[in-house]
Amino acid sequence: MGASGTTGGALLRSLAASGVPSRALTRDPDRLRAHLGEAVSHLVEVVPADATDTDSLRAAFKGARQLFLAMANGPAQVDLETRVVDTAADSGIEHIVKISDPVAAADSPVTLSRGHHAVEEHLRASGLTHTVLRPYAFMQNLLLLAPAVAARSVVLGAMQDAPCNWIDSRDIGDVAAATLTRADLRGGTYVLTGSEAVGYGELTEILTRLLGRPVRYVDLPPHELRENLVHHAHMPPWLAEHVVEIQQLAVSHPESPTDTVTHVLGRPPRTLDAFLREHLARFR
Repeated sequence: MGASGTTGGALLRSLAASGVPSRALTRDPDRLRAHLGEAVSHLVEVVPADATDTDSLRAAFKGARQLFLAMANGPAQVDLETRVVDTAADSGIEHIVKISDPVAAADSPVTLSRGHHAVEEHLRASGLTHTVLRPYAFMQNLLLLAPAVAARSVVLGAMQDAPCNWIDSRDIGDVAAATLTRADLRGGTYVLTGSEAVGYGELTEILTRLLGRPVRYVDLPPHELRENLVHHAHMPPWLAEHVVEIQQLAVSHPESPTDTVTHVLGRPPRTLDAFLREHLARFR
């Protein structure tokens, strides 16, 4: 579940590259098939399903043994994911791999992190074998900064000079594929990062070097960043609040990388420099 999302798509491609068949659940099968392309779709069975429709979930889960669960963050996420877990348990699913949050805890200062913790607790209570992946910030989300860099050579944030863990979603997909195909990894909790923690100030230094022109970081008070995200980036208020919360958490709890990706995959994670080079045209 979450086949049309960034991580879900990365997982489907990773499984297909290894010749592993999968079933992708989506509310829009035709759109997902077109998005996946023929190189992947021949190994992916695309079926209609909606987390709000238990009957559709039961039909989609029929005959399956494992479930990858990565629903979009949002106010309804806890209710939807716990419903999915319950339906999976009733449908014979034996193992669930859940995308969670690196600071998932009952007392987390990040609202969505408390929600992920609630779902993790529900998984534990279900008795199902489950594996939890806790990735840090997706490199793919940096592409949201590209328009402002291209137009004004500026990055806005509220992280001061705090380091931030970035990870390429393709590495998350590869780790997820490993947990679904290797029994020795099942039942663990894995905190996923890239190989280095890079703050926004250092990020703009990298962009300056790659673009050949100055790019600067402007650190804003949290309330100003929140207003900017709502009124200029047109984010819903809950998402703008989430962005501010995680940036403030990076300030109060400095981040550092783990070696989990290397340990699981036997190779280092993709680098931030390589990701930016790959997408540099978006920042020009």
